[in-house]
Amino acid sequence: MNLHRTLLAAALLALMRSVAAESPPTPAAPAATVEQPRSFGHVLGDVLTQRVLLSHAGRPVDAGALPAADRVGLYLERRTPRVEEDALGRRWLAIDYQVVNAPRALTAAALPALSITTSAGPLQVVAWPVSIGPLTPPATFDQGALQPLRPDRPVLPVPTEGLERQFKLSLTALAVVLLGWAAWWAARNAREARRLPFARAWQQLRQADPASTEAWRALHRALDATAGRVVHGRTLPRLLADAPHLQPLAPQLEAFFRHSEQRFFASEAGTAPADLSLRALGLALREAERRHHR
Repeated sequence: MNLHRTLLAAALLALMRSVAAESPPTPAAPAATVEQPRSFGHVLGDVLTQRVLLSHAGRPVDAGALPAADRVGLYLERRTPRVEEDALGRRWLAIDYQVVNAPRALTAAALPALSITTSAGPLQVVAWPVSIGPLTPPATFDQGALQPLRPDRPVLPVPTEGLERQFKLSLTALAVVLLGWAAWWAARNAREARRLPFARAWQQLRQADPASTEAWRALHRALDATAGRVVHGRTLPRLLADAPHLQPLAPQLEAFFRHSEQRFFASEAGTAPADLSLRALGLALREAERRHHR
């Protein structure tokens, strides 16, 4: 009885093995065409771009669910994938990995293997090993000038001879210009003092007593020279018409002629007028004359 059961179990096992051997194997997903980044020489902050051709059996396909942006291991972080198109019109899935950690010594890492879902089935991307190096070595060579700490580098003095020379030349040119301007201004004032009537009268008024006859006559001569004729109170309007720059001083000039007639033609000499300052009038006439001739 036991022998019969043993033979029956052996026959069933052989039948199962035969069926399993005759069943077709499950086809593996095709490997994708991948452009891998450089596998060596990477440090902290570098970005490695992996590009996967969106093609299945020679035909373009559309990508389905894309790998999520996430941390990948200790040293890499995956960014959000994107689809790009090259000059030939082929579409690529670009996946960026950034180095976010620095090892203490040269270390091997890997871009992970992926199974990318497409409209024609999955595409398999194999893992891609890369090397990541430290930013600085843990220790120096301690030979010659290769020491752990280097002294501060002395700052070389900047040559300033050229700048100093240009600065001196600029100061000299400025001084020449200022001196020339001052000399021109003094010569201009001296020339006007000799040429312009009210400028000459003002020089005399500054030296004479305002109440003296000479001061009044100096102002009369300046008015006569400006008009080109003798001016008195009745011909003052004609002077103001010929010399409009004196019109703002018409009230003071009228007061001047009124007091002048009292001073020179009255039976008794008048006192100094309280409503008229001869020097103030002379200065105002000189300024009006100077503005007119500028």
